[in-house]
Amino acid sequence: MNTFGRTLGGLMSGLLLGGCFDGGHASSKDDRLQIVMMQPPRSGLTPLSDDAFKLSRWNTAETLVTLDSQGDAMPGLAIRWQPLDETHWRFELRDGVHFHDGAPLNADSVVHALNVAARATPKPRILDGVTLTAVADGDHAVIVTTLQADPLLPQRLSSPQLVILSPAAYRADGTLDPRRAGTGPFILNNIEGTSAAHLDRFDDYWGGKAQSAGIDVSFVPDGVARAAALRTHRADIVEAIPVSQVSLLPPQEVHEVPMPRTNTLYLNTRTGAFRDPALRALVASVVQRQPIVERVYEGRADVAKGLLGPAIAWAAPLRDRQLPVEATVPAPANGKVITLATFSDRAELPEVAVMLAEQLKAAGFEVHQVVREYAHIESDALVGKFDAFILSRATVLDSGDPLAYLYSDFSCHGSFNLSQLCDAGIDQALQSAAGLAPGSARREAIITAERQILATHAAIPLLHERVLQGEREGTQGAFRDPRERQLIGLDTKSGSAP
Repeated sequence: MNTFGRTLGGLMSGLLLGGCFDGGHASSKDDRLQIVMMQPPRSGLTPLSDDAFKLSRWNTAETLVTLDSQGDAMPGLAIRWQPLDETHWRFELRDGVHFHDGAPLNADSVVHALNVAARATPKPRILDGVTLTAVADGDHAVIVTTLQADPLLPQRLSSPQLVILSPAAYRADGTLDPRRAGTGPFILNNIEGTSAAHLDRFDDYWGGKAQSAGIDVSFVPDGVARAAALRTHRADIVEAIPVSQVSLLPPQEVHEVPMPRTNTLYLNTRTGAFRDPALRALVASVVQRQPIVERVYEGRADVAKGLLGPAIAWAAPLRDRQLPVEATVPAPANGKVITLATFSDRAELPEVAVMLAEQLKAAGFEVHQVVREYAHIESDALVGKFDAFILSRATVLDSGDPLAYLYSDFSCHGSFNLSQLCDAGIDQALQSAAGLAPGSARREAIITAERQILATHAAIPLLHERVLQGEREGTQGAFRDPRERQLIGLDTKSGSAP
């Protein structure tokens, strides 16, 4: 595996000066896509981490199941499935699929991939609270067993963290190498640390031949540099254009995508000032959302009334029907010292932190701020080193269902519990929702759990984002995916291609 610790400083300078975005790889070929992404790999592009979504967006690795625009399960590497009973499901595999290294997709390779993910430490967050095993049923089918009934299992297996890689990708020392290991239309051939990645077309792809000869990816945390890449036509597609840069770009090259993504203030309930529910209630009572939306996001966001935003259309009507929870009475801050942290990869978040710090100071807190790149702050946030943390969080990223996000972030055993929250009532509400089949009853139960989480003030939702995706004029076929799973497809072509 490569070492992923190189600094981006030199790259940033080059980008701002109009330097090369493709690492010198096939820069003269007009039929290759040039992509600028916001966050560099944090775990060597292993699919068992959030890096999985890069593999998915580049269309290099695939899952058994995909999701349609409504979040319903659709065929992927599995063509059909059925429950055998409450805890056993049978998935029939697609014929004629090969990995990029030439190995055939079969039941054994799928079983190995799923069982590695199920045994991983930490688990992929889509498997939080789930005990899963897979066994082969002949050469072309697998049976997946869960310890408890899991009616959401097909949607769960659509998570990019559960992509199926070639057996050769799984090394004896427990590491994973995703290069030349997927089944998608593009082969991941080269990873240049945290600066770049290069993919080439896989001509034997089961779904047909891609229009583009390959993809050159640059990782650019700096939002101004990303916008400059689009403005100077050094990139075909750019992730997450900062709001502050929109006015400098041609309007036809910026596309607003409503996202199931919430900008949330997480408060540490285990240590520090916010162990006190009354101080958390004080923060909830003084936070002013509208000025943040207007001044930082220039109106290109929605004020949050809950954790689940307008991109999840069913949430607001159900929330309005919920009975209110008895409110905690706020206590005075009395000069309590708190540390408010966030990351710089999303250009708006440090500005949000400045505004929130002023609001909290006005309420009587002494506020110290910490801002770093996400790769350098995530581990500290996860172990509760900050009193408060501002995060932009996708709420249906994994399964198309927000319950996985709620469990990951707010259950006692959740793998992404920035608030360090552990509440037996909330865990029970989440478990109750998990036992229901997709549909109205499950949605009602999810909103009930959301109401209980909000009542703790462990998380204070601020706003729901609309991500701005840049596409060079002439670029064709790029996905504008609210779930941030898809970006490049078979028909995606460069804006410089003939």
